[in-house]
Amino acid sequence: MRFGIVILPQEPWAKARYTWAAAENLGFDHAWTYDHLSWRTLADQPWGATIPTLTAAATVTSRIRLGTFVSSPNFRHPVTFAKDVATVDDVCGGRFILGVGSGGTGFDAFVLGQASLSPRDRHERFAEFVEQLDGLLRFEQDGPISFAGEWFTAHEARMVGVPAQLPRVPFVIAANGPRGLGLVSRFADGWVSTGKEGATGEEWWSSIASLVSRLDDATAAAGREPASIDRYLSLDSGGGYSLESVGAFEDLVGRAAGLGFTDVISHWPRREGIYAGSVSVLDEVASRLHGWR
Repeated sequence: MRFGIVILPQEPWAKARYTWAAAENLGFDHAWTYDHLSWRTLADQPWGATIPTLTAAATVTSRIRLGTFVSSPNFRHPVTFAKDVATVDDVCGGRFILGVGSGGTGFDAFVLGQASLSPRDRHERFAEFVEQLDGLLRFEQDGPISFAGEWFTAHEARMVGVPAQLPRVPFVIAANGPRGLGLVSRFADGWVSTGKEGATGEEWWSSIASLVSRLDDATAAAGREPASIDRYLSLDSGGGYSLESVGAFEDLVGRAAGLGFTDVISHWPRREGIYAGSVSVLDEVASRLHGWR
């Protein structure tokens, strides 16, 4: 089992730098931040930009992997975003993980004046986004890249150079539906799940087990070994907070392991509101990570 932590981009960098460094020093395997322009109940609070935050985090860490949890085509174009991703991966020495999802229907979906999309259109846009990112970020390029899709267009796009990770940065794709899981089976190095929207407790765990089974079916249909895709579970998506106590965290990790997850992700404790918790619990959990691996 590998362990990840999400650090929301809410603190000024003069303070946040110590949190990112602490995530590495505490022994976490990967650290993430959300890729939103603002987010739900925190929309009126300070909220920094994702790629600059991760670039800065790269300069105060040396081992821990860094990632987006998760990026979407809601406000990103594959060419400009691929440039950002390739550059931050170069800065961090090949430690970047690209978490991607289809994008929600909240603030990010409309702030730039976008039209409302049907679920099918959101998926089709996402599939095109992932496919183009896959091509742009790979080493096997023969000159400039052009494409004209239904959602995105590029004319002779040029990338950073030889990728820091070959053949490209790993993709961790968020998906729950059959079409999304099909996309995972084609392009993903890892799959991340938050389970059924709105479900809690045993209903949530049941949804997770069902999704694991569906992923196995999708990968088999695509001719891939299910074990070739790492599996990430967001522990804080089932109605509770994983760092409420050491016991709660250990129980959740055990259940995730039982379902075949290779990685779990929690959130750094906040002082109040969502993900409110105690840093002392985080410290105690971190002291036990080695024993749970």
